[in-house]
Amino acid sequence: MVKWKNRITKLIFSILICQLAGLVGSIFTFSSIPTWYTALNKPAFSPPNWAFGPAWLTLYTLMGISLYLVLIKGFNKVKDAVKIFSIQLILNAFWSIIFFGFRNPFIALIEILALWYSIVFTMFSFYKISRMATYLLIPYILWVSFAMVLNYYVWILNL
Repeated sequence: MVKWKNRITKLIFSILICQLAGLVGSIFTFSSIPTWYTALNKPAFSPPNWAFGPAWLTLYTLMGISLYLVLIKGFNKVKDAVKIFSIQLILNAFWSIIFFGFRNPFIALIEILALWYSIVFTMFSFYKISRMATYLLIPYILWVSFAMVLNYYVWILNL
């Protein structure tokens, strides 16, 4: 019984910590979407604004489950992988601050490139521990890849 409670606590913690990163980013995002972001020139393949919230909610949940699958292997065994995951999670939150808060698509483009690499490093480190944890991050890396292309075009179209 105690083991299941511990696992449920780890699962809830893992999902909440990822959702918290999203919440931090959304503070900067929500205020800029109806004003600054709406006025930007965007490429034709830009999704509607309403699509971003559900997409990120899903991605943060998958990230949390992925983290959980690693944490249940024992923290001492996975410490380095969790550090790498933490770095990418921080970079994730900072992208929204830079892009929407500072309204700087160019610096955000540089930052999202660092985020992309940190996700790749996270996936490699998680693969050694839990393949399923890695597979759960595939939608995330695909979305960030798309977001990086979108970020690039927003920067270019608004020079």
